[in-house]
Amino acid sequence: MTPQEERNQKLAERMIKNLNRRNMEAFYCPTGEEAVKKVSELIADGSTVTWGGSMTVRDLGIPDALRERGTLEVLDRDLTDDRAEIEQIYLRAFTADVYLTSANAISEDGVIVNVDGNGNRVAAITWGPKKVIFIIGLNKVAQTVEAALARARGTASPINAQRFDIKTPCQIDGMCHNCNSPESVCSYVHFLRNSRNKGRHVVVLVGEDLGY
Repeated sequence: MTPQEERNQKLAERMIKNLNRRNMEAFYCPTGEEAVKKVSELIADGSTVTWGGSMTVRDLGIPDALRERGTLEVLDRDLTDDRAEIEQIYLRAFTADVYLTSANAISEDGVIVNVDGNGNRVAAITWGPKKVIFIIGLNKVAQTVEAALARARGTASPINAQRFDIKTPCQIDGMCHNCNSPESVCSYVHFLRNSRNKGRHVVVLVGEDLGY
């Protein structure tokens, strides 16, 4: 292994122990390809599956991989431009068997941090779907919870803002201004400290740079 790979392995092993202490199941996959296989293994045939606005999920090709199985009901909001249909998928997510997402940041001791504009993603993480699977690249690891929040607000959110036709300060200059814009992509800030129901939250750590 390269020094980077050795460090990633050791970091992931430590984080898995910390996530387990928080009542979460966790795995480490050195590559994105292995992560896609692991995610598929974690989803039983016949399950209803959907996901939030995660570039990690999309960039890894997970939606296509799940559709190709042919044994799952896949709810994909990317297949429609109709706002009413999209909102129905948002609502159906709460009764899904599996909800896929990533994170804006995660601390070394296992606190997962997300910020949301609409709130549908953090709402589903908190309550509803029977299982929530996080796919998180090690590029999103921060030493502390405070550093994780800083990463989510100062790095992930300004990049995500570029994806949307919105008028926020971070969309204009790429920097967080701690704004109160009506279109803020940081309207909802979420910390997952512990999983109340054992087995509901599963984390797949990936030894690649993924998402923002």
